[in-house]
Amino acid sequence: MNDNTFKSGQLHWQNLNWLWLSAVVIGTDAATKWAAMRYLEYANPIPVTGYFNLTLLHNPGAAFSFLANSGGWQRWGFAILAGLVTLGLVVWLLRTPRVMPGNPTRRGVGLTKVAIALIIGGALGNLIDRLMLGYVVDFLDLHARGYHWPAFNIADSAITVGVVLLLVFELLPHRAHPLETDRPDNPQP
Repeated sequence: MNDNTFKSGQLHWQNLNWLWLSAVVIGTDAATKWAAMRYLEYANPIPVTGYFNLTLLHNPGAAFSFLANSGGWQRWGFAILAGLVTLGLVVWLLRTPRVMPGNPTRRGVGLTKVAIALIIGGALGNLIDRLMLGYVVDFLDLHARGYHWPAFNIADSAITVGVVLLLVFELLPHRAHPLETDRPDNPQP
């Protein structure tokens, strides 16, 4: 089967190699959350710069404390959702070919796999907290002029970077490299 074509149902098992990045995210997230729980006092900010504090918080809600005060169903509801999203992302990773249709080069395909791996790692990092603690440990606190961005963690950061990479890759047109299209043996359609 030609690896340059996308066939419905075709799985690319070698893409599971990208899960090393998910493991790095999970490990880094767990280590930093452990350090935050060990060395920070709950809700007592430690200024690092004029716009950044380390502040240990417990978040029973979703990203950026969304639905944090919704009565307790969030632990299992978000755990199930995170599990399903992770499963869907693994399937997406397995179905991502080496070369995308309409993209005769491999440009950006690696970024798609990096993005998916980052999101998987972040989702699993927060899922582990939710299952073990009933909440997610947040400790990174950005603020400016009295406004605080909701506290977050390494897993949240990985999810955010992964989503931005996916959006950028999916929204940008997939064109061959200009040098490849200018060659006489590679005529334009």
